[in-house]
Amino acid sequence: MNYHCLIVDDEKMLADSTSEYFNLFGVQTAVVYGADACEHFLKEHSAELILLDINLGDGSGFDLCKRLRERTNIPILFLSARTSDDDKIIAMNIGGDDYIQKPYSLGVLLAKVKAVLKRYGQTAPTYSDEYLTVNFSAKQVTVNGNAIKLTALEFKLLAYLIENRGKVISKKELFEKVWEDKFTGDGTLNVHIRRLREAIELTPRNPRYIVTAWGDGYLFKI
Repeated sequence: MNYHCLIVDDEKMLADSTSEYFNLFGVQTAVVYGADACEHFLKEHSAELILLDINLGDGSGFDLCKRLRERTNIPILFLSARTSDDDKIIAMNIGGDDYIQKPYSLGVLLAKVKAVLKRYGQTAPTYSDEYLTVNFSAKQVTVNGNAIKLTALEFKLLAYLIENRGKVISKKELFEKVWEDKFTGDGTLNVHIRRLREAIELTPRNPRYIVTAWGDGYLFKI
């Protein structure tokens, strides 16, 4: 499964609260509490950004960063309560993208994370979980291991919802961004939502992914 952000920090309460806050605002985030756990996680999942604490219970964040840099260019933001300028220099020299001082404001950190995701191309080449896989560049969708066919407009609608997953998207925004026509009617949107649910949902009448926010619009649930 792909996540927007992976937090690697042995301060469990802080890491968990940060993850909960990020997820609340649509940044899909996972947490691990050590270097070994991080490497194991990345064998089974992917992330678009890592928040990495310098001091880990089972090793150094610096050493972990060096190992990660041997196989990935994923953005890494270091977290530390230490104030040494030497640490900041080391962090940048071994491939860190920024150095964030603890304690931090959750709102400020969230804004920085979103800016980094945007700068590095926040949309992953694929969305994938245990049931649904969407390859954005190839415009391919796989459900439970089986390839399915969508029309160009259905795929565009699905892609837009996934790119904004966790966020309620108004009908007006979908008309303007997907159809590029603010005068498209509710009936047209409803038909396309129904077809998408029939294509990707295990139980279309009780959707897991494309959820109706009554009176507001739709969201792709994370």
